[in-house]
Amino acid sequence: MITVEKKDGHKLKISHVIPETTNRQLDLFIFVPGELGLNSNIIAEDEFFHNAIQGKRTYYSDVNHLPLVHSRLASRGKLSTEQYRLSLSLYAYQYALALEKTTQQLLDDKEDRSLDEVEEIAQLTMRILKRLRRNVPTDKKLHKYYENVDNYLSWFTEQRLLELVAHLPRSSDYSEIKSLLLEVCERESEHRSKHDYNSSKAMEDPTRMSNKMRLLRRLIEYPVTMKEKTTELGQNTRKVVTGFAAGFVMIFVTLMLIKARGVLGDITASFILVLSFIYAAREVFKDDLKTMLWRWVRKGKPKWRKQFFDVNSNQLIGRQLEWMEYCAFKELDKEIRKVRKHKVSQHEETVLHYKSTTRMSPTKFLTGYEQTRESIMLDLRTITRLMEKGSQKIYQLKDGQVSKESVEKRHLINLVTREKVDDKTISIQRWKVIMNRSKIVDIEPIETYNGE
Repeated sequence: MITVEKKDGHKLKISHVIPETTNRQLDLFIFVPGELGLNSNIIAEDEFFHNAIQGKRTYYSDVNHLPLVHSRLASRGKLSTEQYRLSLSLYAYQYALALEKTTQQLLDDKEDRSLDEVEEIAQLTMRILKRLRRNVPTDKKLHKYYENVDNYLSWFTEQRLLELVAHLPRSSDYSEIKSLLLEVCERESEHRSKHDYNSSKAMEDPTRMSNKMRLLRRLIEYPVTMKEKTTELGQNTRKVVTGFAAGFVMIFVTLMLIKARGVLGDITASFILVLSFIYAAREVFKDDLKTMLWRWVRKGKPKWRKQFFDVNSNQLIGRQLEWMEYCAFKELDKEIRKVRKHKVSQHEETVLHYKSTTRMSPTKFLTGYEQTRESIMLDLRTITRLMEKGSQKIYQLKDGQVSKESVEKRHLINLVTREKVDDKTISIQRWKVIMNRSKIVDIEPIETYNGE
């Protein structure tokens, strides 16, 4: 199951857990309103790919205790230091993701929350942190890494709970919920102060503290994130096409020169004028022919290849091919058109299609881990540049009085995902993304289709 989350600004985070499988295909279809005038001349496929799509792949485990068990074994000298760092990082990373997702759901639903519901989340966070702190390593190298992880998780927990206090609806249980969450936050603050995790200057400067925690987050993610190497495909083909186009055009240029020499005779002003026109035509037709041949040769073929390496062993554990192209609505597969529905506006939309096929080698994964989690950050900022500034005026009649309101201009972008795995199982999902020029306003899941 693919999840789509709203991030800061114009970013969407598309995430899904990939089970133990060797082959998988992912398609993203972005339906942009035709009124924005998006096309390949305004934003090229390559430009959109490099500026708007950023992927990351990490190890993932459904067994919540597995990373912690590994870290305890490592702290007792039964596993390597690298194994300890990886296992502890994975435990911290999965906890941070789960807490972030849970608190965001509470805020996005905008519903009154009961004390029992929030209390369950608070107790769960404390229980998870308690498990982490149950076995502190004695080795100095391991202990330093443990301190960094514990410091970040304590601060991150406090930040997410304070965000709940600030933005949860003021229900009848709000005062009790507030007291409960603030008690947990104060406990975590005391924990960091007790162990001298942060200097007094850092604690007094929010910017400095935020930057430090951002670096600690990267430190946690590094051991569990696979290294990527991206290669642009078709470089040799481009050289062949360029050479063929130049040679093909030169054949006609040479024939025209011979014929012009035969007609005009010796080198004269007329011959030089004709010669200049022939060479000018060569430059024009050579570029057009090269572009046409390049599109014909590369049509339907992948544009980039990614290789995934384990950050610890530096061993190749997977490959991925990627496509990016503009599509016409009528060229889409029947199942995609069906999910998108049939309306007049659909035929005016510009469709951006991103596709990736991945082949992983689970046998080369770190011992105990058979799944990976892929996160794709989709930045729609390049599209917002095409949106008009300003607002619209709306008049309303209420109680016999006419009122005027300014309403911001919003646009609706449809996102459709399709996932295929080894057993030919197909999962198609659709979301409505409502956005204006300054931010993404809302994300609304529409429907899910599963089949073969």
